[in-house]
Amino acid sequence: MHGSDAAGLLRRTIPASGERLPAVGLGTWQVFDVAGQADDLAQARAALSRFVELGASVVDSSPMYGTSESVLGELAAELGVHKRLFLATKVWTSGREAGTRQMEQSIERMRVALKGPLDLMQVHNLVDAKTHLATLRDWKAAGRVRYVGVTHYHEGAYTDLERWLRAGGIDFVQLNYSLAERSADRRLLGRAADSRIAVIVNRPLAGGALFRHVANTPLPAWASEIGCASWAQFFLKWILGHPAVTCAIPGTRNVKHINDNLGAAIGALPDAAMRRKMAAHIDSL
Repeated sequence: MHGSDAAGLLRRTIPASGERLPAVGLGTWQVFDVAGQADDLAQARAALSRFVELGASVVDSSPMYGTSESVLGELAAELGVHKRLFLATKVWTSGREAGTRQMEQSIERMRVALKGPLDLMQVHNLVDAKTHLATLRDWKAAGRVRYVGVTHYHEGAYTDLERWLRAGGIDFVQLNYSLAERSADRRLLGRAADSRIAVIVNRPLAGGALFRHVANTPLPAWASEIGCASWAQFFLKWILGHPAVTCAIPGTRNVKHINDNLGAAIGALPDAAMRRKMAAHIDSL
């Protein structure tokens, strides 16, 4: 189910194909919505460059994220790294024709032609999922996309997500999961594993709430047993300790955070007992 590559990064297998992905990726919500902002663009460029340099590849975006798709495409082209990235985005509209137009626009914005087919197109927050998945299955059969999936970010949608996991015909599910939002563990992760569906974890740091929760609190000494050098690594290693998780996608354009986050995909992971200890420690604070 997992193993490290030559760079030492943990990789997890996409059940539908056997392809292996680095287990920590990059989210672009807000942080890459910086078109026309020179300083922020420079930060995003440096972060993406370091991300690829360290051997990571999964970058997730959406037309919902302002200019993020275009910024990602522009920066990847400048850096010449399209072929080293696993590019994921989403469709977020209603109706077959509108969905097709939006997906084609996303592919153009991200300059996917520089790498080949789009790696992953997902139905954002399940909006008109039946319609878009029908289109995407045709696109997959025609070689326009490599994988298809569905997403949500909130526990209130888990019943609907579970229905799609049971129905099959998708390669990926993206959902929220963290030490602050654990319900997916009970509802969805086992189902995804049983259905051989890869899992991308969004909100792995609960939108920053976890850092606020541990503010001014030192990392427990025993965290070094699994190689944690920071709270970010503590939070991410807890997620990656679940074998159903394929990749977590913390969002950042800070190079220091890229280095820190990817450190969670190196070295030991917590077993079930350690994960319980980690969760109990967070609950005690």
